[in-house]
Amino acid sequence: MASDIFDQALAEHAAMIDRIIAGMESNPTWRDELRQDVVLALWRAAPSWRQDASLKTFVARVTHNVCVSHVRRARRAPKHHELSDTVMDNAEATDDAVARADLGRRLLAEVSKLPRGMREVATLYLDDFSAREIAETLGISEGAVFTRITRLREMLRKVMDTE
Repeated sequence: MASDIFDQALAEHAAMIDRIIAGMESNPTWRDELRQDVVLALWRAAPSWRQDASLKTFVARVTHNVCVSHVRRARRAPKHHELSDTVMDNAEATDDAVARADLGRRLLAEVSKLPRGMREVATLYLDDFSAREIAETLGISEGAVFTRITRLREMLRKVMDTE
């Protein structure tokens, strides 16, 4: 008798069960799992159906209760999100930006320790001045600027590589 009620409930109300589940859960994988939970709950509840309500109402109530329990469990469960490639790319980009900012701070700290003539060239060079512009600004020859830039690179490379 209970198996007949169970079979009848599934045969007549499968579409309604699917609509109720779809209204409560948007993830197709979870909907499939929820459908299995509803079928199991209907199997267990079929013997308790007293016909005081229609079979449709009974099936809807069981389905709704299973879905509500699912939603409550989902709310209490810790949130797990899959990381997309974009998130990873953004995280890597952030890490790169932090590393560049740290390198910039270290570079400026080392430049501030240089003798005045070298520090002036380094500051202008780091601000994207050309050799000619640096020479005009400081009143020195372009050759002197090139020599100082070469020495700067060597000095800073040594200092930055040791840290």
